[in-house]
Amino acid sequence: MIDAESTSIMASKTTELGMGSHDWRAFRQSWARSCLKLTSMRRERREATAVAKRQGVVRSAFPNPSRQPSEGFATAVASPSFPLFKGIFLGEPHLVPSDVPVREGYIPFRDFKVWYRVVGEQQSADKLPLLCLHGGPGATHDYLEPIEEAASQGRQVIFYDQLGSGKSDHPNDPSLWAVPLFVEEVGVVRQALRLEQVHLFGQSWGGMLGMEYALTRPQGLASLIVANSPASMPQWLAEANRLRAALPSGVQQTLLRHESAGTTSDAAYQEAVMVFYRRHLCRLDTWPDCVNRSFEKLAQYPEVYHTMNGPSEFHCIGTLKNWSIVDRLGEIRVPVLLLSGRYDEATPTIVETIHRGIPASEWVLFENSSHMPHVEEPERFMNVLNDFLKRTEQQASQPVNSIS
Repeated sequence: MIDAESTSIMASKTTELGMGSHDWRAFRQSWARSCLKLTSMRRERREATAVAKRQGVVRSAFPNPSRQPSEGFATAVASPSFPLFKGIFLGEPHLVPSDVPVREGYIPFRDFKVWYRVVGEQQSADKLPLLCLHGGPGATHDYLEPIEEAASQGRQVIFYDQLGSGKSDHPNDPSLWAVPLFVEEVGVVRQALRLEQVHLFGQSWGGMLGMEYALTRPQGLASLIVANSPASMPQWLAEANRLRAALPSGVQQTLLRHESAGTTSDAAYQEAVMVFYRRHLCRLDTWPDCVNRSFEKLAQYPEVYHTMNGPSEFHCIGTLKNWSIVDRLGEIRVPVLLLSGRYDEATPTIVETIHRGIPASEWVLFENSSHMPHVEEPERFMNVLNDFLKRTEQQASQPVNSIS
């Protein structure tokens, strides 16, 4: 049920966010229907999960792309760091067959522990593991769960929550949160899990981290997939300001007012941020449960994000604000696949900079996506990813003709 306070808050923001009365009534009616069903849907979900476990099936909470979403299952995120109604979230479980092995554990890193998850197994020597780097900085692996599908191709897919995020340790020390620490962490994870040869996938901040790691010229790096990432934060901010300029005037005024006053934790600011996110972060009407979980955990542990980035995707006042590797892109010598969405906050201008800078890189643009094509167009996304991995492995296995 929607309580009176929530209703009052949502109503008071409609004019400020540029929502007309018709949009407001439709939103409120849809929201109310969803909330009324929430308790029963959660109960049904728990019962379905219990049945699945009894039948020997492992649950992973991402909706199966081949099925239509369950109408009306919703929840809301309310926190000082994220908006009152982060969106309508989908909560249908995706069932991973019991014959796909999954193992989880912790890796020692400095004086802390880093959580990891390995899905699938390597079925042949030429099916190299895929190591996935999540975004943020400070988000979690959860929203990348659709990429588990790559395990069906006979390879391992590995996720981990970077230090300060999700299930890993959370040292309360802002001085730790710098690029070199996370580059070092990639190497520690590889060594601990014996990933001697590996494909590296990075999304958003994860792609920035992946490029930084590739610049260290590590042994055994078979390829690099950079999804929805910049090579320059100054360019990212310039493009973000251009996208901001297209928002409704009321939204722009709200953003500027709170940024100037230093009150970016205010609910009005966070709700205005959501207008941008709905256009350029994820354009789905319903956000998958895996995305929901990442946002919830980021709201619970925001220190890394706030230290390195700032209060929002387009108001970067953290330690990354001057970060750029544009002048070093040509030093990346492994096969590179660039992925982005037409409406991405990592705009085509941003990704073209990387494409021009890395010799022989490939670039695929998803016309119906923003910042999360792996969620917005999952079937095509996985086809593109699996095809690139297969081609890269085939090319690596071909003998090189020598001239005598």
